[in-house]
Amino acid sequence: MASRIFNLPIAAVSLTDVDRQWFKSRVGVKHQTIPRDSAPCARVAERADMLVIHDMAADNCFRDSVLGKSGIRFYAGAPLVTREGYGLGALCVLGTEPRQATEEELASLTDLAAMVMAQIELQHAFGRIEPVSGLPNRIQFLDDVSDAGRDEAGGVERFAVLVDLADARQIDHLSRVMGPGLVEKSVKEVARLLRSKLGRKQTAYHVSPTQFAFIAHAPARKDEVIESLEETLQDIHVSQDLRHMMTPVIGVVPFIPGAFRAIDLLTAMSGAVQDARSSDTPVCLFSPISDDRHRRSFRLLTDFDAALLAEDQLSLVYQPRIALSNRQCVATEVLLRWSHPDLGNVSPGEFISIIEDTPHVREMTAWVLDHALRQASDWRASGLLVPMSVNISAVNLAEDDFVERVTLALARHEIEPAMLELEVTESAIMRDPDSALLKLEALANIGITLSIDDFGTGYSSLSYLQKLPTTVVKIDQSFVRGLSTDERGRSLVQSMITLSHDLGYRVVAEGVESVDVMDMLTDMGCEEAQGYLFAKPLTAQQFADWTSQTSDYAV
Repeated sequence: MASRIFNLPIAAVSLTDVDRQWFKSRVGVKHQTIPRDSAPCARVAERADMLVIHDMAADNCFRDSVLGKSGIRFYAGAPLVTREGYGLGALCVLGTEPRQATEEELASLTDLAAMVMAQIELQHAFGRIEPVSGLPNRIQFLDDVSDAGRDEAGGVERFAVLVDLADARQIDHLSRVMGPGLVEKSVKEVARLLRSKLGRKQTAYHVSPTQFAFIAHAPARKDEVIESLEETLQDIHVSQDLRHMMTPVIGVVPFIPGAFRAIDLLTAMSGAVQDARSSDTPVCLFSPISDDRHRRSFRLLTDFDAALLAEDQLSLVYQPRIALSNRQCVATEVLLRWSHPDLGNVSPGEFISIIEDTPHVREMTAWVLDHALRQASDWRASGLLVPMSVNISAVNLAEDDFVERVTLALARHEIEPAMLELEVTESAIMRDPDSALLKLEALANIGITLSIDDFGTGYSSLSYLQKLPTTVVKIDQSFVRGLSTDERGRSLVQSMITLSHDLGYRVVAEGVESVDVMDMLTDMGCEEAQGYLFAKPLTAQQFADWTSQTSDYAV
């Protein structure tokens, strides 16, 4: 448009950098950039004012410039200025002949420059402003942190702050029950509060649907920052209409600008927020130790797919279960082990708790069940017939096809259902007791034995324990190990055994490590036990050797 208005062959939107100017848009220009030295557009940007050169060959400042030497004689440039008054560059027109510019032409060039600047600001804002809050978003936060790293590298310690209004479950519940409008209203209220508290010298960013970030003023001591943020958190709590249904927390990360990548800083801030929720500490400082633990957990989760496909990472071990009446082995519990190629042997207590709340648990249970039943088939072929117990999770009980998959696995390996016992915890059952009851009844109807694992550690309802088709309870080892020295513990275990018997259950005690404890459990009427007193978890071959070498497990 500028080229046509001036009837000139060359026009450009020129943006000025430290050592060059480059053309965002151009007509009649082959080059994308030219040096800044002696460039007329650089002066326009510096002074934020119109510049007109009627004849560059006669101009002492610019006749030796790149443009002057290339045959340009006429130049007119209107500044591109931000709302804050910073000059970014110019909208310029150029000609190869000297000429004058009319007031109408220069007014049109000024108007076109304003249109260019509006377009630049629109493009800058598009995708960088959260529409709900009107605050800069995650992308802008990352860019601004990166810019601060260049401008303040090696400077004073700062504090990156992440405000998290609610955890995912709370948001999901509120959105379902009350609709997203009320959640958005709360977000807007907090956005207004943060803008008011931070003032013009600090920027609040809306980095996720219910999270806000900002960089606290420096210099300041950690205790001063924490105290100030605790006041902010209290203000946020009071300001929300949904304050009784949302639990805001704050994560804080001390950092030196330039020492952190922006994305790593945001990750650390998220880690501090997670620590605040898990530790019930409303304002929590970032902990490198906790961060390392989270990173390890994430790696285990992401590496588990490869472990399922590898032939040398996952394996099964088998721990004998002994009848206390005659000290004979009556079953074996199947336990999963993981030898990670880089991290070495990973404790089941670590990786199973990570996997069981993810979709991976479906594949994990399927892997264990398939390999355990295959081993049972191999043992049967060699004359060893022993029932197996396999742990399942709440996620498995929620699978629509779980009963069918177990049935198919039994048929594939030609194992009688009575030879399989499935262990499930009280907590897993109580996540959705009605659905769990239907699945367990279907499994029991096939002929599979069902047991309640870690009895006494979860939250259960006696009314559901009466309804469940489970026939075995396993008393958790935390109640068993101190039995010989803990009188109250003995009373509790006796009560658990008596209650279980009254409900028609057979009782198995876990974690038996001494003869004294074994004798006490026998006197209490406990039917079965497992633990290091009898045998540690064994490989398939070790278990077969152990059963062939031992006919009486009395100790």
